[in-house]
Amino acid sequence: MAIWTIKIDPNATFIFPTASKGINRSLYFFKGTEVTSEGYTIPVHHEIILNADQEFILKNGNTEAHVLLLQGKPMNEPVVKHGPFVMNSQIEIREAIQEYQQTEFGGWPWDSYDHVHSPSKGRFALYPDGTEIKK
Repeated sequence: MAIWTIKIDPNATFIFPTASKGINRSLYFFKGTEVTSEGYTIPVHHEIILNADQEFILKNGNTEAHVLLLQGKPMNEPVVKHGPFVMNSQIEIREAIQEYQQTEFGGWPWDSYDHVHSPSKGRFALYPDGTEIKK
């Protein structure tokens, strides 16, 4: 799996190296004005699907551009989701929900179910060894 954020200077060219055949690869252009490849303009806020086993050349326009490259080998496994749970089958989903209802995955260690600390707590950092630093 690869996740790259790439900044391309104005009027620069970026060559994406090849990867193995069968790898999924997509490119999302999220900041800038214009990028082109093989004579086609890719609009900002658009995604294109690439052939990972072929070199891809991206030419930037006259302002800095930012792209996101997502790449990974397919899992070739079933995926089932329900709310925050992602498993391989409906049975596993039901088991996960049941476990959460019974144990909250080990329990909530705080006195309150609030998602924030009280204002009197102030800013702090709590480290895994139990050390707490207050600001």
